Amino acid sequence: MFQKILPPTIDNNFRGNKIALYFFYLFTVMTVVRSCIHIFKYDGGAQSIATYPLDTFTENGAAVVILIFAQWGLSQLLMSFLYVIVALRYKSLIPLMYVFLILEYAGRFAISFIKTAETIGTPPGRIGNYIYVPLCLGLLLLSIYRKN
Repeated sequence: MFQKILPPTIDNNFRGNKIALYFFYLFTVMTVVRSCIHIFKYDGGAQSIATYPLDTFTENGAAVVILIFAQWGLSQLLMSFLYVIVALRYKSLIPLMYVFLILEYAGRFAISFIKTAETIGTPPGRIGNYIYVPLCLGLLLLSIYRKN
């Protein structure tokens, strides 16, 4: 199984189920869009999407949160560049990318219990963590499944 996640030869041949390939394309686009929102949106999505009550913060406190969201967006954008490169040139690494996606979403989920913050509503990312971890686990399995 390790060789299916990190193949000895890295090429542009995806050997898994096509569903996993198409979902990887979707996750790639979603990561690019999400990162750009964090970088370019006036509040980084902190209040308008994640429902953190920035308008109750001091001006400097809100600015710090927006800055951190933008920096997080840059990290996501760099990861999305890696996803784009894999999607276009190195499809045999898609199982490894699913491992990264699982670690990212499971890590977010775990951190949300360690570092809590009150929000006005339920952020979509909080709901997404419940969906994406099992979905990506299933897609990882589909991506390493080899057709005869």
